[in-house]
Amino acid sequence: MQPLILLAASYLLGAIPFGLLVSKLKGAPDPRAVGSGNIGATNVVRAAGWAAGLATLALDIAKGYVAVWITARLTAPDPLWPAAAALAVMLGHIFPVFLRFRGGKAVATAVGAYFALAPIPLTGSLIVFAATVAWSRYVSLGSILAASSFPLFLWWTVHPPAAVLAAAVLSALLIVWRHAANVGRLRAGTESRLRLHLGARK
Repeated sequence: MQPLILLAASYLLGAIPFGLLVSKLKGAPDPRAVGSGNIGATNVVRAAGWAAGLATLALDIAKGYVAVWITARLTAPDPLWPAAAALAVMLGHIFPVFLRFRGGKAVATAVGAYFALAPIPLTGSLIVFAATVAWSRYVSLGSILAASSFPLFLWWTVHPPAAVLAAAVLSALLIVWRHAANVGRLRAGTESRLRLHLGARK
């Protein structure tokens, strides 16, 4: 019973819409009304500026980390439940009960979750993300390539338990699926690039 309670708690933690809450605290527009229309940090940057976006990023990463870390502590040494918690917290962010199941893309939440599970391979994927965004200024493209590369880095560097590798593959598929509209815009040349100004959107 305890593992199931932990998974439910992970989902609810993931469902907290920090992007929306931070934007409201800043008196900024709803981030779902700009950019790609979700509650993630990139949209918060567009709606409320870099400070709000970075706060959202930190909080979304933190909820992923906390969900997996607590689950791992309470179910050790079984790797199944922390891996399942990583998926649960991501699903909470993507399908938040508090927002009628319309949430974000769970990239930052996945970063936190897998920082708790597999920090070394995650570092490789973060390098892929940073290099892609620096080159293209497309956060979506960086997210897709980083997510896609993560299971490969994971298998190559640590040869994880099957449950962790399966969760990583499913997480990557979730993130790529959530970026389907972005892929269409990238192909059409209409995807928004990340702006480097430091002020809030006017």
